[in-house]
Parts: sequence; C-alpha cells; structure tokens
Amino acid sequence: MNVELKPSIFKTIAKLANEKNIEAYVVGGYVRDLFLHRESKDIDIVVLGDGIELAKALSEKMQGSHFAFFKNYGTAMVKHKDWEVEFVGARKESYSRDSRKPTVEPGSLTDDQNRRDFTINALAISLQEHNYGELVDPFNGMADMESKIIRTPLDPDITFSDDPLRMMRAIRFASQLQFEILDETYQSIKKNSERIHIISGERIAEELNKIMLSPKPSLGLKLLFDSGLLQLIFPELVALQGVETKEGKAHKDNFYHTLMVVDNISTETQDLWLRWAALLHDIAKPATKRFTPCEGWTFHGHEDKGSRMVSKIFRKLKLPLNDKMKFVEKMVALHHRPKALAEDGVTESAIRRLIVDAGDNLEDLFTLCRADMTSANMKKIEFYRSNLKQVQQQLADVSERDALRNFQPPVTGEDIMEIFGLEPSREVGIIKTEIREAILVGKIRNDREEALKLMFNKAAELGLNPIGKN
Repeated sequence: MNVELKPSIFKTIAKLANEKNIEAYVVGGYVRDLFLHRESKDIDIVVLGDGIELAKALSEKMQGSHFAFFKNYGTAMVKHKDWEVEFVGARKESYSRDSRKPTVEPGSLTDDQNRRDFTINALAISLQEHNYGELVDPFNGMADMESKIIRTPLDPDITFSDDPLRMMRAIRFASQLQFEILDETYQSIKKNSERIHIISGERIAEELNKIMLSPKPSLGLKLLFDSGLLQLIFPELVALQGVETKEGKAHKDNFYHTLMVVDNISTETQDLWLRWAALLHDIAKPATKRFTPCEGWTFHGHEDKGSRMVSKIFRKLKLPLNDKMKFVEKMVALHHRPKALAEDGVTESAIRRLIVDAGDNLEDLFTLCRADMTSANMKKIEFYRSNLKQVQQQLADVSERDALRNFQPPVTGEDIMEIFGLEPSREVGIIKTEIREAILVGKIRNDREEALKLMFNKAAELGLNPIGKN
C-alpha cells in the first residue's frame, strides 16, 4: 500500500536521506493521525544511520529553522514554522524491573516497530527513493484502526511491565479516539496496574489532562476506574463511588454523577481547568456526608471543604499550583450558589455577593452549574435551567446597574491607613468589611462619596480620628 504524503517537507527529507545513503521512515503518531484525518504538525522520523546528521542537513536546508540535538540519546529536533520534526536512530530496548528507562542499542526498523506501544502507533511510511510512500505495517495496525481497537504489538504483559505509562496511554487513546481496548490488552492493564507506582507524577498528570480534554472524558475515567488505576493515582475521586441506604433513604452515586457533569461541561467548553473544576466540584462529599432521619443524607459544607482540598490534590497530582489552581478552587467553592438561588429565590443582596465573589468567572460558574444538573427527570432539569436563566439575567441587570462586575472597593485599605495614620491593623479590616457589606446589602451605593461617609462614621465608633483632627 502506498500513501500520499502531501507536505513538501517529506520530499525534502527523502532527498537528503538519499544523498547521504540513509534509510528514513515516518513513524508513529503522524502516520496514525494521517489515516484518522486528524491534523498533526509533529513528525517522528526513524533513521537507519545518523539521525543527527540528517536533522542538521534538513535544518540547513530550511531557512529560519531551529536545530537542537541530544547526543546522549542520539536524537535531534528541527522546528520550522508550525512543524516539529524529531529524528531518532532505529533502536531496540531492554528494561529493568524498577525503571521505565530502557537500555538502548541500535536496531533495525523491525526492532523499532517492535518497541512501539500499540499497533496503531507502529505504522511506518518509507521515505526511500525506490519505495517512497510505502506503508510498513507488521502488526496490522491499519486493520485495528478500521476496527477501532487498541492493542499492543507484542505480549501486553511485557509491554506494560516494561513501561507502565503505556497503560495510561492505552486508556488515553481509547478516550481520545473513542476506540475499544482489546480485552486481552485491558486484562493485562488490570494485572499490571500496581506497576504505575514507578511512573512520575508529572507523566501521569500529562496523560490525565489528555483524557480530560478528550471528547467524552468519562470513557477514559471509567476505564481508569474499572482497571484499578484510578484507585492508585486518584483515590479521592474513587471515594465518591457507591450508594448508601439508611431507613429506606439513599443518596445518588456521586462518582457517576461527577462523570456525567464532566461530560456535560465538555460539550460546552475546551477549557481544561473548567473541566477539572467539574471533576472536583463534589470531591468533599464523602468527608461531609451525614444522615439524619428528618433530612436524610446531607453534604453540608462540601463546597468549602472541597475548595480547600483542591491544592492538596493538585500538589499530589503534579498539576500547576498557580492561577489555574486558584480558578478551580473558586469554581468548587461557588458551584452550588447559582443553583441555590434558582431553587430558593433571589435577593439582591445574594446576587451582589455572587457577582463580587465570582468576578471575571461568572460565565464559567454558570457553565459549571448547568453541567451539574444531571437528574433523569428532564422536566426537573428544564425547570432549574429556566430558573437559572432568570437568575443569570438578574445578575446581569444588577451588575450593570450597581457597577459590581470586577468589583473594587471604592475606599481601599490604603485610603483608610493614609486618612487615619494607621498601620495594617484590625481596625482597617473592620472598616473595609463594613463598607463592603453595606454595598452588598444595598445600604449604600457602590460610590466613593457614600463609602467615605460610612468610613468616617465607623472610624468614629472605633475612636479613630483623621490625621490633624486629634
């Protein structure tokens, strides 16, 4: 079978390889994505010969490109505009039990294809002059793509024991491509799941994020759960699973509810961190679960406790501890507020508080809140969504009228300290809080003049005098 390689970069590589009497093949993800009609700008070239020399020649040929090589690994990279081309010598690998870093030695194209993780990633296309474009498919990867199957080229127990990250990758590809993992391959993941402990948190997080960004993340998350991997890498999420019944009263399975919420939000946004907020929105329900005969099952305070759990989970999973984490914390803390307003009725005070607390993320919060409605009763969902829409409109009206979006206090702590000659202190905090609360409950407008008047009144109560008026 011959494959048409349209981008001219392949002809350039082929010509240079021919001049240097080097065999070169396009391999791996680019070839897979070519047949799946997925756009890719990352090209892997396997070379029987000096890959660094070929990469350098390509870089010299392509004006404005960037060349880098890694002599210890025998690899080189050429970046040109949108393209990233990695060159590596064909090799065979052997592994020790306690590391996923192999011992590497030069090999043939067959050796290189044997070491690939899955049949759909073991495809190669020749760049030789005599058989340019010929597909090399020793493990029937094309048939597996047509059947939408993930399987390993060799014995899956060896494949996964050698490099346990491949277990995560199998599930990630199944989730991204909506393929099925061959039963023999999946049973091997279950058998070897404990081996995931030798993989770094950073590599696991990378695969988790790719699962979270797949079209239907629940496919990957459920495969992780059923394989036993999720229990090892993310026990806090697994703790949501299960239903408890007392005195004839049961609560919903919060694990499967969470998977539905993540899928719901994935139909609305590609934002990875909003998807993470959906995954973690109920994370504290196991810790806050209580039963009383009159109320049944309750999870009071799970939003606040869940928000405080986020940093610990991000730290453990090697996710970024920056503004992305802060965003997820905020969404988890606030996720029930719009829904509560829609259920219980709206006061302007509650609306103002939500506008100020959500700030720039108000739209994200409503996206999360809509996704959180997973009842099997469609009339119930329609009712809540209708109420939620009304709440959203009221929020927009109040925000515009009271100038509360991106709320900044009209009188700051610095103002208070300067006027009264204070250092940072309890009194400054009391006055700031008094002004904020007065604006939120509608006692005064979001106006500097009115805020200053309240500031002087509260300061007088505290026995404070402006500088020069003692």
